Amino acid sequence: MRGRAVPLAAVAALLAFAAVPALAAGRAPKSAARTPRRSVAPKAAEPAPSAFSGLVWHVETEAGAEVDGRLSDEPINPASVTKAATTLWALERLGPDHRFETRILAAHGATVRAGELQGDLVVEGTGDPDFRPENAMLVALKLNELGIKRIHGALVVNRRFWIGWENGSQGRDPDPAKRALTMNARLRQALDPGRWNGLMRRSWVELAAARGLDAQRPPKVVVAGGSRESARVGGRLLAVHRSRTLRATLHELNCYSNNDIERIGESLGDGPELTSFLRERWRLPAGTIQFQTASGLGENRISPRLVVGLMRDLEQTCRRMGMELEDVLPAVGCDPGTVAHFFGTIAAAPETAAVVGKTGTLTATDGGVSVFAGVIRAREGNFYFCVGEPRAAGRLRRARWKEEQFVLDLLAKHGGAVGRACRAPGAAAGVGAEILGASELASLPDGVHEAGEEAPAFAPAP
Repeated sequence: MRGRAVPLAAVAALLAFAAVPALAAGRAPKSAARTPRRSVAPKAAEPAPSAFSGLVWHVETEAGAEVDGRLSDEPINPASVTKAATTLWALERLGPDHRFETRILAAHGATVRAGELQGDLVVEGTGDPDFRPENAMLVALKLNELGIKRIHGALVVNRRFWIGWENGSQGRDPDPAKRALTMNARLRQALDPGRWNGLMRRSWVELAAARGLDAQRPPKVVVAGGSRESARVGGRLLAVHRSRTLRATLHELNCYSNNDIERIGESLGDGPELTSFLRERWRLPAGTIQFQTASGLGENRISPRLVVGLMRDLEQTCRRMGMELEDVLPAVGCDPGTVAHFFGTIAAAPETAAVVGKTGTLTATDGGVSVFAGVIRAREGNFYFCVGEPRAAGRLRRARWKEEQFVLDLLAKHGGAVGRACRAPGAAAGVGAEILGASELASLPDGVHEAGEEAPAFAPAP
């Protein structure tokens, strides 16, 4: 899946406890072997040992046998590799096909006359981490279908509605009210083509082409009143916007290492709760791991051995849910984003998807760190790895080069890369999403629509 905006549902029980002691040691139960689609001869020459100076690493087979390691049990800051842990957490708690809902309501007493909503338009978010201007355009389309082209009252949003990117906690306004008003202003702009910038205009053209719409007739909803935020919202239901699936959202967030994956954490809990989830799942003693955030920002701690256990657990969870690891993490040579940018030699090789993983980078925290973790597909089997360089501030480019050489060396030692066909690109945010009117919600299967506290259907005034 290729994103544009940045250059960058409960599920089956946890793995049987017979597997947990192995996870606690950074290993997981043996999984069924897979038949490769394509294999090639080794291409990498073995680098001199000095090429790996400063690196820490751990490597295991698919069955959990240790292959190699250096300081495997010393905790490091995993940086954005933390997002793989958040991905596992989200899949287990919400499920891969979960969709976040954003409810569009007319405030109590509002009526529609001559294309104008006489009253406030209320937007109730439920934590969609991936709502963008093109999703707002879908809302405007639906409002136009309902005969609404102008809001006489105010635009009101709650504090769990977000639109556009913030770069996680480091870019987020700490004042919830101010943050909500920023989102309100972004939404107001996206609803009205008269306020669009060049990027929004391009987004509309692309959305129109993908959905078979007339690009010359963009939807338009003008808000004539003011802007408000409210912790509690209500009204009469007009429509429900349903995001694309969680698996699709996670894949793109991981491809671009987008720190706004923290928004998914806001639906599940904070960093310490992520820590508790993994500790209980893997039966780890207190203090073994520590997560401050769900994105990898800040000070987080986990050993390379346990990162390898995380990658195996995530892949096994994906298989149990009918997916592959590359449905939620980037495959090198197939997907855009940080892996393609940092590891160009692997990305340029003809053996696509022979490496699937997650990058992590911090430029200053803990003295800077670069980490790469995931799985390689080699002739001798699949191998899970974590390689990184702590205290790499000022040498991040060199650190990434060494990590790439480490992975190339690992592939060569085990018979060379085995490629796979790249997964089909996922639907973009505005294409994979749904926008349903109140009357259309009855057609959804039981349990799909998350009914609100008060959501009677809305009918325009005669």
